[in-house]
Amino acid sequence: MYTMTDQKQWKGRIDSTTNPSSFRLHQKVKRLAINDVSASQQKNAGIVGFICDEGVRRNQGRVGAANGPNALRGALASLPWTFDEQQEIIDVGNILCLNHALEDAQQELGEIVQGLRAKNMQCIILGGGHETLYGHYLGVRAALQKDARIGIINIDAHFDLRPYDEQTSSGTMFRQILEQDPHTDYFVLGIQRYGNTKELFDKAHELQVKYVLEEQMTADNNAHIMNDLQQFMDNHDYILLTLCMDVVNTAYAPGVSAPSPFGLDPKTVRAVIQKVASHPHTHSFDICEVNPLLDENGQTVKLGAYFVYDALNNLLRRNGS
Repeated sequence: MYTMTDQKQWKGRIDSTTNPSSFRLHQKVKRLAINDVSASQQKNAGIVGFICDEGVRRNQGRVGAANGPNALRGALASLPWTFDEQQEIIDVGNILCLNHALEDAQQELGEIVQGLRAKNMQCIILGGGHETLYGHYLGVRAALQKDARIGIINIDAHFDLRPYDEQTSSGTMFRQILEQDPHTDYFVLGIQRYGNTKELFDKAHELQVKYVLEEQMTADNNAHIMNDLQQFMDNHDYILLTLCMDVVNTAYAPGVSAPSPFGLDPKTVRAVIQKVASHPHTHSFDICEVNPLLDENGQTVKLGAYFVYDALNNLLRRNGS
């Protein structure tokens, strides 16, 4: 299920072929197989795509997020290179979900994430449906000591705590993790009252999920939320950040499986990404549910690419480990 990215995914505007201060991402991003990536002491990043929306299909959502990874690459390509000249961003390719084999694809994604972390790389995972998160988690857990405490921060309109006794989906991942891993905690921001049943709220309380409702994410409450985030991050050994684009107001992000009329403003989402990705315990970020088939004028893809760029900026520029 592992394949390299086509070079045509990294093409864009060229202002100069000789002046590094005029370079754009497509002029600097390297394509390497995971086994060819070398470990480095400096902060570098690896990008992997998860071409899959089998979990969305199982969750009875609108499919098309499998087209997200390459669309995001295309939108990232012409953004300016503003990192140190010595730093590297390496595209290690894609995991494809074939023949509805979601669990196999998640396992393979986990192996790529584990490999990148073993080489001291910051990880960017381009989904895919939000089932991407479970493969992301598998890789992080495999790269850590068994008793290391993982804090998962999810920016999302939905808890994704549905039962998985019959099959897993894009709506079950966090319940799978919390019920199977006693060293993991879950903090979700942007929860919609209209997007979650009472049963899901009850399950969130049972599993001791920390959450912030969409309506609570206001300017007046921002300092309190950021303080809670800081404490959560400080109290865990590793922070895994995941973004489901359906948390964004549908006026800004129509190209998602489950649009949110009362979703968050992009600047609110951006502030959370910047806060979390700048923490020294954060080493990986995934973006999910970008569906180009449902997008208008490519605005969801472009916004998603900007969120990825913000994550990269903070993962690669911060001080600390």
